[in-house]
Amino acid sequence: MSSTLWTTAAQPYGKIIRATAAYAGVPIELPTAYQHFVDNKKPEFLSKFPHGKIPALEKPDGFKLFESVAIARYGSLVKIHNHFTERQTRALKTLDAHLATRTFFVGERITLADLFVAGVIQRTVTITVDAAARAELPHLIRHLETIINQPLIKHLFGPIEYVEKALQYVPPPKEKKEPKPASASAPKAEKKPKTAENDAEEEPDVPAAPKVKNPLDDLPKSAFNLEDWKRQYSNNDTRGAGGSLEWFYQNFDPAGFSVWRFDFKYNEELTLTFKSSNQITGFYNRLEASRKYLFASAGVLGETNNSIITGALILRGPEAQPVVEVAPDYESYSYTKLDLSNEADKAFFEAALAWELEVDGKKWVDGKLVSLSSMFTLDALNTEDLRSSSSLPNLWTQCTVLMIKMLQFNALTY
Repeated sequence: MSSTLWTTAAQPYGKIIRATAAYAGVPIELPTAYQHFVDNKKPEFLSKFPHGKIPALEKPDGFKLFESVAIARYGSLVKIHNHFTERQTRALKTLDAHLATRTFFVGERITLADLFVAGVIQRTVTITVDAAARAELPHLIRHLETIINQPLIKHLFGPIEYVEKALQYVPPPKEKKEPKPASASAPKAEKKPKTAENDAEEEPDVPAAPKVKNPLDDLPKSAFNLEDWKRQYSNNDTRGAGGSLEWFYQNFDPAGFSVWRFDFKYNEELTLTFKSSNQITGFYNRLEASRKYLFASAGVLGETNNSIITGALILRGPEAQPVVEVAPDYESYSYTKLDLSNEADKAFFEAALAWELEVDGKKWVDGKLVSLSSMFTLDALNTEDLRSSSSLPNLWTQCTVLMIKMLQFNALTY
């Protein structure tokens, strides 16, 4: 018997689920004459799926499943639009480079990874990947057209509607306020003389807490602008002529800032590498109060049950503790000041920023950044998994991460 899938023809998630089911040989039926925003609000639908969202799946045995994509606040679009665009481009170029010598992502046949990426890219080329961007992604576009034109699923994906110019953020127009009609002047109320009782009523019950100034703000002004550095790092290659490291060495102020190596003290407790990566994200989140005083690039090196967490920090001031102690778990890491005139320290610093670091034979697996001042953290697309034809589960995880990031970004463009 077939399962029932509630979706619409234009919904990207619905296309992906239906295409996957077609290749897996799992029968799926769509309800007849489903009308979104009408049928999903009816009591019979809500009794099965209380959130009233699609896609929603019901199996013949009564098992029900639903999922929704989180929608970011509209107001945050202005701050992260450019950042997401640049990160999306890097991720897409990684996928394009992988496909330069391959027809499909894994092996010589279509797999779940191909269906998933194609479903996301078909949506992306209608919003943010315009003609100029597509010219730099020939292999990825070839892959998209190859997958969605397969006879078995061509009718599910439909034609590709390429956008010539990427959608841009346009602020809403300001409302014009009509002038209020002049009203007859009312006699001014007689001013009451101040009394002790009136004074007591005007005073707040609880005085406002005094604003605590961060001691780091009292340091002498530095010519090195940390936000400028973060933009250089985000918008340029790390190494090479014109790269972000070249800019860093030309502008770094060792009197106002310092460079540090930090290492997790309890690496023997680390298990799965993706869990270790999540631990870095948690540490970054707890550094939120110091976001304007630091830049960080950290990674997980090694493999499952044999990995370490290490990375590099650029911090305001000569000492690490005043910046990192805002995180309750800062003592779980050791901090070693780096001397960039020392070749070994310099090599560590540059490799950590380029995500090419290798320590005691352990290679870089996954990376996290604290870049722009919004404390945005970036996941690395695990290129080692992309190179291995035997790592389909890991590749599936990486494609899922990429898909979620791009769909969240695309949702923000409306």
